[in-house]
Amino acid sequence: MRLVGPNGEQVGIVRIEDALRLAQEADLDLVEVAATARPPVCKLMDFGKYKYETAQKARESRRNQTNTVIKEMKLRPKIDPHDYETKKGHVVRFLRAGDKVKITIMFRGREQSRPELGFRLLQRLAEDVSELGFVESSPRQDGRNMIMVLGPHKKKSEARVDVEAEKAKKLAEREAELEAERLERAEQVQQHEAEVAAGHTKKPKGPADNLDPE
Repeated sequence: MRLVGPNGEQVGIVRIEDALRLAQEADLDLVEVAATARPPVCKLMDFGKYKYETAQKARESRRNQTNTVIKEMKLRPKIDPHDYETKKGHVVRFLRAGDKVKITIMFRGREQSRPELGFRLLQRLAEDVSELGFVESSPRQDGRNMIMVLGPHKKKSEARVDVEAEKAKKLAEREAELEAERLERAEQVQQHEAEVAAGHTKKPKGPADNLDPE
């Protein structure tokens, strides 16, 4: 067999008896890693540790895998500015989260004879969110609707990291604000105690203070 050392070094072609002896001396396992090779390839390794590390990598890989999610947003060709900004905000949120967005322009009645209205609206939306996404599927007519698909620049796993980082940043900022408020209150208490100790605290006026001494 061809033997590979624990660090990947080539030991060479050895007899199985010699390979087993080397494994026993190094307190390692002799594992066949390429049975179809001629001669077969075996490696000296800690098989228990190898299985553990392989399982860890598999779990990490599954954790990083994300299913493709396509959100949908529907607009009318003659949408008013306020509704457009609201819809655009949703698209921005979807793209920032790493999701694709299917934009559907719905035509009704005579609007069907003006497809250019929908096309211009889709172009405008694509330009407005170009920092976060790109046109994955160009606008196309589908019956009474016009459809365009936007894809995020960042993968969902990367987007999730950014979202978590933003949450951590906001949490840190809030904790810093609370700490600053706590320190400010402590300073006020210390200042008040110092004034009391120095006799600088004004005594509230009572009825006797207002009497004429004569």
